[in-house]
Parts: sequence; C-alpha cells; structure tokens
Amino acid sequence: MPKASGPTCVDAFSGAGGLAVGFREAGWAILAANDADPDASATFRLNFPEASFFQGPIRGLSAAAILMECGLGIGELDCLIGGPPCQSFSHNNHQRSATDDRARLFEDYLRLVEGLKPKTLVMENVPGILSIDGGSVIAAIAEKLADLGYASTHRVLSAEEFGTPQVRKRVFFVASRVGDAVNLLPAPTHKSASRFPPKPKPGAPKPSRRKPLVTVDAAIGNLPSLTNGGGAQKCRRHGGTAYSEFQRSLQRGTRTLYNHACHALTEVNLGRISHVPEGGNWRDIPFELLPAGMQRARKSDHTKRYGRLDRRGLASTILTKCDPHWGAYIHPTEHRTISVREAARLQGFPDLFRFAGDSISKHYEQVGNAVPVPVARALGLMAKAHLEAPEARAEPSDGIALGKAA
Repeated sequence: MPKASGPTCVDAFSGAGGLAVGFREAGWAILAANDADPDASATFRLNFPEASFFQGPIRGLSAAAILMECGLGIGELDCLIGGPPCQSFSHNNHQRSATDDRARLFEDYLRLVEGLKPKTLVMENVPGILSIDGGSVIAAIAEKLADLGYASTHRVLSAEEFGTPQVRKRVFFVASRVGDAVNLLPAPTHKSASRFPPKPKPGAPKPSRRKPLVTVDAAIGNLPSLTNGGGAQKCRRHGGTAYSEFQRSLQRGTRTLYNHACHALTEVNLGRISHVPEGGNWRDIPFELLPAGMQRARKSDHTKRYGRLDRRGLASTILTKCDPHWGAYIHPTEHRTISVREAARLQGFPDLFRFAGDSISKHYEQVGNAVPVPVARALGLMAKAHLEAPEARAEPSDGIALGKAA
C-alpha cells in the first residue's frame, strides 16, 4: 500500500461509508474498512478505491490482518472509527436487548482496539445504548477502554447542530491514549432544533454565535423534479442552479446525478398523500382513507407518519425505509417520496458519492444506516487537531508495547 497522505484511519462496521466520507473530507487517509453487508461493501469499494476492504462478519477479522494489509505496526494507526449495528439498542425496537448477538458486536470492535492500539477511536451508536440494561453496556465499554490505557468519554450529538438538514441524535464514544478524550468532541456550529436547548454549565466559555439551520430547501431544492416511481441511477445534471452554500458544496466536482430515483407508491397511498399539505401529516388525510390501524390512533400519535417535508424546516430522521408509513418522507411539493439522492443530501453525502447495487430499497437502507457526513467531518477535524497538538506528539507512557504485528 502506498504511503498515506494525512492521518490514517480504519473503518470497522463501515456500512456505505458515512463516517469515512466525513473523515476523508477532514483530511484523513482511509486505509481499510470492513462490513458484512454485500451491498454496502460494494458501495464502499466504489467510493473508496484507495482503501483495502475486508468483507464479511467482523468476528472473522483479526487486527493482525488489518496491520499487515495496511503496512502498519501495533500502535501506529491514528484512528479506528465505526458504528456497530444498533438495532438491538434502538428505542424503536420493542424487543431491544443487551444480550443478543448484534448487541454484543461492540465487543469485536473493542477486540480490534486491543489488537491495533490506535491512538484515537470514534464509535457511533443510537442513544438507546446509554440506557439498555441499566447502562451496563456503556459501563463495559468505558471499563475495557480504561484497561487498555485509553481516556474515554461519550456524548449525544444532534446532527442539525453541525449543519445537517435533519433532526437526528446519535451517541459518539471517543477515546485517546495520547491525550484528553474530551478534546475529541466537537462543539456545535449551527443552531439547535430544540425549543429548549441545554443551558451552558456555570463557568463554561461563552459559546460562539452559531450559524442558521440548514433547511430541507437549502439541501434538495435545486434537484430535478420526478414523478412517482421515476428517476434514474445516472443522468446528466440539468437546470437547478445551486442557490445555497450547502448545495454548492455537495454538487462540487460532478455534472452527473447518481441515484436520483424514488420507489413507486401504490394508488392507495398516492390518494392519501394528495391530501397532505407541506408540513402536514396523517391527520390531514380523510378518515376513510386511513389504514385500519391508524383509524384507531389518537391525533397525538404517530405525528410523523405520512408526513410531507416542509421546505423551511428540517427533515425527520432518515431511516432505512423512506416509506410514508414510517415517517415524513413525502417530497415537499411533489406527490412522491423523496429520492435516494434527496435522502443522501439530507444526510450530507456529496453528489459524487454513488450507491451500488440494483435494488433501490438497498440504496435507501444504506443511506439510512449512515452517519451524517457533516457530523463525521466535525469529529474528523477534532481528532486531527487532537493528534497535532504538542501534548499528543510524545509516545504514550502507558506501558503499551508497540511494534510490528506478527
């Protein structure tokens, strides 16, 4: 492998590569990645041809194999990033558990940490991991990292506070063996969507003035119109001059639009959404047109279902299915769901990024599973600055034996 330019990074549980895109934009060299999903793996390979890729369950991947492939010694990797599957911890999962096989995959991530001895790490998950089994999972993570010589901390970050046009909260675990882990957490740069944001702690420095929220319109407003079920996996960009900095930044470097296609709604669902105004939801649909289950719902329930996006607001959390029955995924002005490219823009993916595979459902899934790119970029910038700080340049004195992998 040729010598990397910039600090080095390996992505475990990479998915399509949201974390890796953000880190690459922050100046990192992505050396290698791993994921078990074949479609997400194909997408990562397509967009990171410079990186080695280990496809398959992480339990079959050893730290020694990564080090050998990347030409690194133990302790030389600058950062290990990744997001172990989170379905078992999600509050949306009514059978969430800390003991099923998916819930214990974070242990494989920590196994790689032990074998690689990266200088820093960033691990992402859903906020539900904080409360599952009385907090035992986060306690186990912190204890293991401490045993390995890392200072660690965690914080829930809100995507819109880092310039993502979407309401999405995720918890990030960060750790360092070359400095204070708190220095790895970025400060918000944009306003909060919360009506009651937390007050700064006494004695904390006064926060700098935050930028305005990035709206749905500022993200997708210049993309070409589509009909229900229409679009193409590849087409020339036409019309739609960028009129926001967010649009300009995402379409930089390409005149081609990839994955600007949406799945087809049934005539029944088209009839339902035709009654939903911009910013509205299922409560705007005539009672007789509602699904039987929703005819029994209270007006205060399921406020995002059959929701139509508001151009002046934020998107709700992009999930793995942009299905109106799941949430607010109806285009602001057209009778259709948002396209894969529109969902990707709401996650901060640049237009150059392509989603591989023939299944549009798999494309939506890859987008929904990703870490928003603006959040990942903020974390990457902080980790890069952390490693460049004078106190991080000295070898750690924690007794870790460094050297080439066997």
